[in-house]
Amino acid sequence: MGCKGCSTDELIFEIKIHEDQNHSMEKMVLDYFNRRGILVQTTTEGWIMDEDGIKDFYDFCRDHLDTESIFFRLNQEEWKPIKLVEPILSAEWIDEVIRKGMVTCFYQPIINRDLDIEAYELLARFKREDGSMIYPNEIFSAAKTRGRLYALDRVCRMTAVRYAARLNKKAFINFIPTAIYSPEFCLRSTVSLANELGIDPSMFVFEVVESEQVEDLNHLKRILAYYKEKGFKYALDDVGEGFSTMEALEELSPNYMKLDMKYVQGVAKDEAKQEMAMKFLKAALVVDAVPLAEGVETEEDFDWLKQNGYQLFQGYLFGKPSPDPLAKVEGIAV
Repeated sequence: MGCKGCSTDELIFEIKIHEDQNHSMEKMVLDYFNRRGILVQTTTEGWIMDEDGIKDFYDFCRDHLDTESIFFRLNQEEWKPIKLVEPILSAEWIDEVIRKGMVTCFYQPIINRDLDIEAYELLARFKREDGSMIYPNEIFSAAKTRGRLYALDRVCRMTAVRYAARLNKKAFINFIPTAIYSPEFCLRSTVSLANELGIDPSMFVFEVVESEQVEDLNHLKRILAYYKEKGFKYALDDVGEGFSTMEALEELSPNYMKLDMKYVQGVAKDEAKQEMAMKFLKAALVVDAVPLAEGVETEEDFDWLKQNGYQLFQGYLFGKPSPDPLAKVEGIAV
């Protein structure tokens, strides 16, 4: 069984002309296709062409046609004005990043109340072939625009599993649940790689990363149930944003819950943040999850969180992301 989601095959575009303009423009378009040798497949609504064809055709549209009357779509999705094809074409470079696996990982320590390293979060970093860095937000934005989010998520996840083999600590690995179609199919390569490397599944903590509210709770439950069945642990990030109800937390039953840095930084002096931090802590304990505060940057915030019951901590106070997990971490004996 194949999966288009994890491939970087060339995109195939459907094109149609608005009905009001169809008769006057159709001959001009067909003549252009023939002159340029663009291979097209005719449909009841218009034409199908490959990416090279759409690049050429889009240039023609801008110069000679009313772009407001021409539409395209990918994978049977909704029709969009042809001018919106430009960012998809401009993001073609993301395919090379995925195909060549131009991904590395940095390690950031997660420490306990006694300042011992409990785990590391493995953070994806991206490099061009010339060695220059590509910012993660640029990478994921391009992947989303081009429909390569699952393919990118997969290569990041598999790379992180390989990097985890260097550790004798737990490894927190991010994943995007909306990029996973079927956990049984999409995640089995992750499980196989961990088994191949001989890593105890309980040493992995898969961390749900979702900038928007989780819309399909049942889908997320299926993913986490699959991880649990295979012996992995899992964590929820941005709790209070996407997982705002106790019912949802109880259903998901996470092993770890991360308090977002916006509630952590300055918590020692901010009553509103203290209230949120304590509400979060209570919720974590109710569902038997380990509470973890991320983004800790000052001793003052660390002391407040520790004294009020937080168990794990992550942030620049203890160490910045580093390509070497054995590098000396500030304030910690490794």
